[in-house]
Amino acid sequence: MWSLSGLSVFGLSFLSASATILQNGQPRISNFRDTRIDPSSYSFNTHPRNASEISYKGRWDSKYVSWWSAPGIKFGYTGQTVAVTFGNWTSEGVLVGYRISGLDWIFTNVTAGGTHLFVSPETPGSDLTASTSPSIFELRVTNWAYGIQIESVHVAKGEKLIRIRDYGRRIEVIGDSLASGMYTSYEGLSSWAYGLGAGLGNSEYSITAYPGICAADQNCWGNPHGQVHQWFYTSDTSPRASAMYGDNPEPWDFSKRPAADIVVINIGTNDQNAHNNVSTTIYIDALTRIIQGIHGKWPKAQVVVMSLWLGFYQSGNTYLPNAPQGFVNEIYHMYKWFNSDDYLRNPIVYDGVTKKTLKTSKRAKPFVHYFNTTGIMQHNDIGPQWHPTDVGAIKVASHLQQFIKMTFGWEFHATGPEVFHETEYWNDEPGY
Repeated sequence: MWSLSGLSVFGLSFLSASATILQNGQPRISNFRDTRIDPSSYSFNTHPRNASEISYKGRWDSKYVSWWSAPGIKFGYTGQTVAVTFGNWTSEGVLVGYRISGLDWIFTNVTAGGTHLFVSPETPGSDLTASTSPSIFELRVTNWAYGIQIESVHVAKGEKLIRIRDYGRRIEVIGDSLASGMYTSYEGLSSWAYGLGAGLGNSEYSITAYPGICAADQNCWGNPHGQVHQWFYTSDTSPRASAMYGDNPEPWDFSKRPAADIVVINIGTNDQNAHNNVSTTIYIDALTRIIQGIHGKWPKAQVVVMSLWLGFYQSGNTYLPNAPQGFVNEIYHMYKWFNSDDYLRNPIVYDGVTKKTLKTSKRAKPFVHYFNTTGIMQHNDIGPQWHPTDVGAIKVASHLQQFIKMTFGWEFHATGPEVFHETEYWNDEPGY
């Protein structure tokens, strides 16, 4: 029998980026482009990192350093040239994905202090102006622990950046390694959380998730704080965050972005692990305060609480889930309490920076929903490192999309461009 509860280390030991993807234990053949250039050899029109045309996705601090899973930048541009200079707080060798408009993701490793040429006249698709005009450049960090710092953005001399309007709906995912994309091929860009946000289409998405983190505010697998605390701050709980901020990170300015319409929560596997010694009472109290915090910051947001999955074990000639270990009844009872008159007639909200609760003195409509993950994944959808495979992540994202469509009426608007990269495999041999 195996499960997340038997895990001794929950994947927080990575210190440097690597260009190798291990697929079922074997290096995947990949040809990431070498995009670094000497900017003195080019004639650029340079824009500072605070240029209004640059839209920052996910959480970025005042130094323009990215945090959490799959943060990125996006802007329109004229011409056929886009380059970015990265600051010294960029994780050395971090893998980023970038794309032109609706074309497929391209991947490259970037360097601290380096300038990288992502789009040039030689880049496939750089000369195409239909059906999206102007051309749009999007870049996302793949890893959940590493990050980039934007120093400046360059286009060809005589060309310009163009601000692209944000989509009209927003979704946020709060979680741990299961949401951040740990052990999927392209990590954050292969996670179910990313698949949900990007797969819905025409939606802004942010993934506030980090491996090993608990809901409870205590040290779990080296994370100094839990999400009941850290969600209210800009940076995550990584070693680089500790190096930059110690225990005094920047609080997240919720007024910087429009409120999320939907917040999906999937957290508790680390609280459940006996190694971290989190009681059921402490876990449910922390999860409750996270929801109260969301309601305090975004009163109109709808919250979706997911049941936990903890892997499977072989029982004789079949496989069974470890789900009963995952606070199943307690999470469901908490969801029911949030929908009770006892709570809704005078909701309590919470602030993770001040550590204070407050009664709103204003009746609220039900806003907490329960998503039962039972039956979505089977034992072969969980990899040897106790996390969803790429297929498992796609299944979770797809089911969540349908749940959101049926519950909130969100239509699907992703109608062609690639979401997950390198999932196109098939059989051309019919004669066996």
